[in-house]
Amino acid sequence: MSIHSVKQAQSHLAWDNRIQPVIHVNSGETVTFDCLDASNGQITASSTPAAVSTLVLAKCDQVNGPVYVRNALPGDTLQVDILDITTADWGWTACIPGFGLLADEFQEPALKLWRLNTSEGFTWFDEQRGMKTPLRPFAGEMGVAPAKEGAHSTIPPYATGGNIDTRHVTAGSTLYLPVEVEGALFSIGDGHAAQGDGGTAIETPMTVKVRLTVRKDKSYTKTPHFSTPAAPTSDAYYWFPCRRRRVDIKDAARASVRHMIEVLVADYKLDRVEAYMLCSVAGDLRMHEVVDMPNYVIGFMLPKSVVPIVD
Repeated sequence: MSIHSVKQAQSHLAWDNRIQPVIHVNSGETVTFDCLDASNGQITASSTPAAVSTLVLAKCDQVNGPVYVRNALPGDTLQVDILDITTADWGWTACIPGFGLLADEFQEPALKLWRLNTSEGFTWFDEQRGMKTPLRPFAGEMGVAPAKEGAHSTIPPYATGGNIDTRHVTAGSTLYLPVEVEGALFSIGDGHAAQGDGGTAIETPMTVKVRLTVRKDKSYTKTPHFSTPAAPTSDAYYWFPCRRRRVDIKDAARASVRHMIEVLVADYKLDRVEAYMLCSVAGDLRMHEVVDMPNYVIGFMLPKSVVPIVD
């Protein structure tokens, strides 16, 4: 099986189906991506808080790719198996004016640099106080090109992926994305060393290896969903405002449950009533990401002990 690579410089700052692919791969092949941090190199291991004040947001949240996957057609599903993630030995977290759930209360730029103990899997928040954070690296940005023409910002999440910022999609997990254009045009980036549900992350450069497989048997995939070795499986619904009507968290939560019902009906042959009951008694609704307001990420998760994964 061929192994391909995408370099740091092979990146872009918009989801746009007109961007030419940097490589072409066959379904089932492996690609390694070498990614800068979300600041696109504007923040380094020696930066001061002044770097946040001069941060050019238009250069942030770049993604590496796109990768053209042969035989991927609109209506298919792209299966993304995350095989391995390696971070740098440092990372950063910042208060960026205008971003975050409490952006109105924290308006001054701030920066924290972290030294990542990757061999032992943690980083000190405050060693003197004994406060440390476990490392669980993942890529915040994973997506495919949308069918809608034009350049679409990489900052929010979309139905085709993007800035999903979902901490459960780490090494050993599988992400499923709806294909909207020929070749899928997959890209990835935004390395995170750690993040809580709903929160911001320890941003870091990373190298990530994935396997890209075209699935013709999952036509129900309309939004990203994933399975993870950390127990739950999920169908996450990613929403964003549109001009015709206001989409709110209730809409997102309803849609997330509805998508999980569709998965249970298609993969486990339950009827809709049975699937709805199972979701009610065994599932969890979660806010995976609330940083890119008002573009929240709402997910619905079921434990593997309840529903074993169907390939």
